[in-house]
Amino acid sequence: MQIHKASSQRQWDDFLKAQRFSPFLQSWTMGDVYADIGQTPIRLEIRESDELLGVCLAVVVPARRGRHLTVHYGPVLKDGVASPVLSLELLMDALRDAAIEHNCTFLRLSPFWPISQSHAADLHAVRSPLHLLAEHVWYVPLTQTDRWSETQDASLAPQARTEEEIFMSLRKTTRNLIRRAEKEGVTIELSQDPLKDIEEFIRLHDETRKRHGFTPYTNSYFRSQVKHFAPTGNALLYLARYQGQVISASIHMQFGGETSYHHGASTHAFSKIPSSYLLQWRAIQDALKRGDHVYNLWGIAPMRTAEDGKDIIDNPKHPFAGVTLFKTGFGGKLLNLEHCFDIPISKTYYLTRAFEQVRKWKRGF
Repeated sequence: MQIHKASSQRQWDDFLKAQRFSPFLQSWTMGDVYADIGQTPIRLEIRESDELLGVCLAVVVPARRGRHLTVHYGPVLKDGVASPVLSLELLMDALRDAAIEHNCTFLRLSPFWPISQSHAADLHAVRSPLHLLAEHVWYVPLTQTDRWSETQDASLAPQARTEEEIFMSLRKTTRNLIRRAEKEGVTIELSQDPLKDIEEFIRLHDETRKRHGFTPYTNSYFRSQVKHFAPTGNALLYLARYQGQVISASIHMQFGGETSYHHGASTHAFSKIPSSYLLQWRAIQDALKRGDHVYNLWGIAPMRTAEDGKDIIDNPKHPFAGVTLFKTGFGGKLLNLEHCFDIPISKTYYLTRAFEQVRKWKRGF
């Protein structure tokens, strides 16, 4: 078993798409996106003889709080790999070498591992002060055999759910808001020119950022993501129009049979028009027509099961409480992932850690 620098995009993406979880953030093309915004991509693969056992896209993040090597929703190992711990130990050694070569002070990994399948303890890692990506993921299965479910056999042939079945699984209030948006005259458009229309999204996103006070992705990130993914149909830009104006927009990523609601934005000027509900429903309909197996609504606040069996938000004051109510209205399931973890390279990591502890407190997490 050996670690190599990857050289074939086709082999990389074909491998990733064949796994139970196929996060687009580990796709080859995402490395090109990161390169555009000044973060050097490092693509490593695990092989035994000629067999590809795993892939890992890491990027060098030149942050002021501490230069580090980050892995977004990776690494991804072959389903059922015989020696996962050995594979990961070899990979961590290679990542440490890469981090040292690029003058990084620590490694940060936010893997797409269900908690029950985590290997963080085997890697002698420390929990990061903050999350890096969504760790409580809300998703809608689009097939009867839910490939993301830990209780089902992912090798079973998928059978699509019907649109009516999915619609009736939505919360009643959500269904009513979708119908109301239609009656109000809201129309949803799948952009045919995403490179041009991304500017509409950026305009709305800037307003949304100022209204809610969150730390956003950069505009160059949005433009690069659309530039690299839209030509292959893997980045979808939706626009909701009302009275001739674009009042909400979203970017959805499609990869390996998974559609992910990645970015959303809206104007406060028409806050009483529920365009975002209709927009999400249109995106779910399109994913179903494409034959995707899951619609990923991305992150929500941590939830717990109440005495009556219902899932409720653990902390009603959590920064994600509002968006959680919105997303869970579309029916679906919760997937809890392993918390982001760090592997220190130098002692200066602990200065970064102290800074992030304060940031965590300020953000209310």
